[in-house]
Amino acid sequence: MSPMPINAIRRFLQLESSGGFLLVMAGALAMILANSPLADHYDRFLDFPLALHAGPFAFAKPLLLWINDGLMAVFFLLIGLEVKREVLEGELADRARIALPAFGAIGGMLVPALIYVGFNWGDPTGLRGWAIPSATDIAFALGVLQLLGNRVPVGLKVFLLTLAIMDDLGAIVIIAIFYTSDLSMLSLLLAGFAVAILVAFNLKNISRVPLYILVGLVLWFCVLKSGVHATLAGVATALAIPMRDAGNRDRSPVRDIEHQLHPWVAFGILPVFAFANAGVSLAGLTPATLLDPIPLGIALGLFVGKQLGVFVFAWLAAVLGLARLPVGVTWRQLYGAAILCGIGFTMSLFIGSLAFEQAAAGHEVNDRLGILVGSLLSALVGYFFLKSSLREPVD
Repeated sequence: MSPMPINAIRRFLQLESSGGFLLVMAGALAMILANSPLADHYDRFLDFPLALHAGPFAFAKPLLLWINDGLMAVFFLLIGLEVKREVLEGELADRARIALPAFGAIGGMLVPALIYVGFNWGDPTGLRGWAIPSATDIAFALGVLQLLGNRVPVGLKVFLLTLAIMDDLGAIVIIAIFYTSDLSMLSLLLAGFAVAILVAFNLKNISRVPLYILVGLVLWFCVLKSGVHATLAGVATALAIPMRDAGNRDRSPVRDIEHQLHPWVAFGILPVFAFANAGVSLAGLTPATLLDPIPLGIALGLFVGKQLGVFVFAWLAAVLGLARLPVGVTWRQLYGAAILCGIGFTMSLFIGSLAFEQAAAGHEVNDRLGILVGSLLSALVGYFFLKSSLREPVD
């Protein structure tokens, strides 16, 4: 099966970039509300309790956690579908194409984490946020790239897209291993039983997506109660959905549900998440606040660590003959894309909420401040650097 056609890549990029503009608007609105006379209403809205009752079972959480644990599980379902499609039939199926972004993704996760750890060494609470600057927001990064129009080589877009997908895969692994609370063995056993059912469906070549979603909902509830973060249920469900319909090889259940979910995630779930998590109150904050170890480590990790990690590791891979530069792309342009990788917004906010949800008061605000500053610097510098690096429009 051949890699994803160029026109399909372009449709994907357009959808992601349009969603990126909505993310900006939602995040800006949250910032305005959090620093206006309506701040108390904004906080009460996010704390609004919602409960789900089923016989003797009751499940109650504030609205913010329904968004972060529930809606984001759908986001991770989409990520899982994208990763599976790319590995089996897309860019990640071609070893020659994935080498450069693969090395870039490794450096882009490692170097920012080391920078953050360097600033927070000796603070056990602060160290919980080591993975925050390791994330890349694909929607924001592609949205900035799209602002440059058709002067951007397709190879550069594919590089950034592939790197961001691998970055998301790394984030999934990090969340699964490092960001879990006290485990409930009973819930884990029930979750394992649900996963076994999903695997059985796949092995039996069952292609009815609603069955996978129904079991996935049960899995989500069990994982949520187990102490492992519930969004991983979305990934497990996605990986079980078959790539091809056994009765109709031209039909792809993975592509079908991905196509249906993508607009809802890009234009609904991610902007809602941004609105709920980007509201940072600036009351009492001074420029010196950014010099605290947590926000400074995050901001420098995103803005400095990401671009250096992505570019240096990709360059070393090429020098060692392990990878090659995409056709029509220069090293200067690749460095511009590496700067854009420092836009960590959505995934960084999400990992920050996991890292500091039980931490001392004040850390949550500080980590979001670092994320916003680092992401904004990466977006602005990356845009103007790439603008000066691009030549005439390309087809």
